[in-house]
Amino acid sequence: MSDKMGIKNKYLIAIGIIIISSLLLLPTILTEYMTIVVTRALILSIVAMSFDILFGYAGIGGIGHVAFFAIGGYTTALMVTRLQASFWATLIFSVFLSVAAAAAAGLLILRATGIYLLMISLAISSCVWGLVFRWVSLTGGDSGISGLVRPNLVMFWDITGTNGYYYFVLIFFFISMILMLALVHSPYGKSLIGIRDSESRMRVLGYNVWLHQYLALIISAAFAGLAGNLYVFFNKFICPDYANLGMAFDFVLMVIIGGPGTLLGAILGAFIVVLLKEVLSIYFGRWLMILGIAYILTAFYARKGILGLWLDYYSGRKITGTSSPVHSEGVKNGGSP
Repeated sequence: MSDKMGIKNKYLIAIGIIIISSLLLLPTILTEYMTIVVTRALILSIVAMSFDILFGYAGIGGIGHVAFFAIGGYTTALMVTRLQASFWATLIFSVFLSVAAAAAAGLLILRATGIYLLMISLAISSCVWGLVFRWVSLTGGDSGISGLVRPNLVMFWDITGTNGYYYFVLIFFFISMILMLALVHSPYGKSLIGIRDSESRMRVLGYNVWLHQYLALIISAAFAGLAGNLYVFFNKFICPDYANLGMAFDFVLMVIIGGPGTLLGAILGAFIVVLLKEVLSIYFGRWLMILGIAYILTAFYARKGILGLWLDYYSGRKITGTSSPVHSEGVKNGGSP
């Protein structure tokens, strides 16, 4: 088992190096439009990785993660338009309010499991959507909040342009990825995996299962709030679509396609979903149906996602000398179907 894990880690490290090198060079070879698309994918990758901490590592299935993303975004938009706040002030408050919302929501979400957990998380995200849609005097309702301007943080680095903001987002992407990788490989991260695989066993061993899952929810919400902040400055606009079910299912689809329980898989899934949307929306009027079909096919035939299947295939081949995949346990509590 240790040999298999070692081989998987080597592959993940190699993939990580390739990703970092490619991302640093992309703006020099891509058009401005494609740089914008990749910037969007990087921001949504942060949300996908944070959701994977819940879904793939802690085994908490739900579709309410979009609420924390929207809270971070609306906090930023309101502080900029109403208070003319600085970027760093909006960043701090976006993360703080997303964490506060997760701390309150966690008291309800983690009281249930399975389908009931999904229903509660759906109710919470629907409440956030309803609030930003109906509170017209504060949030602008369906029209949203526009007119946001990207801040010029330093004299020698202009982030108001496409390439400048790309590298600005890339820094936060790398920091978030490193922090989340450190988290899932820490003793706390290992305990989350243990809870995902068998809650009863971890309780017998003396672990506080509820507290571990509660902290995972709060940590993931912090990164979702950060991504919401970056996304608002990226689009220079926000509307209730940031909190609707379509966005919520996008995050689920990103993790499932890429591979639950592999943060790099969440990144891969985010890029695939964003690129598919950009390409399909140009050539097909019913591109949402194609995304739905991709979700169904992944759920039936690639339950561990693209990266999970690839890692299992090559680690199994390396160990046994055959192409038989190495099976692992699934996700509990509404996790990967």
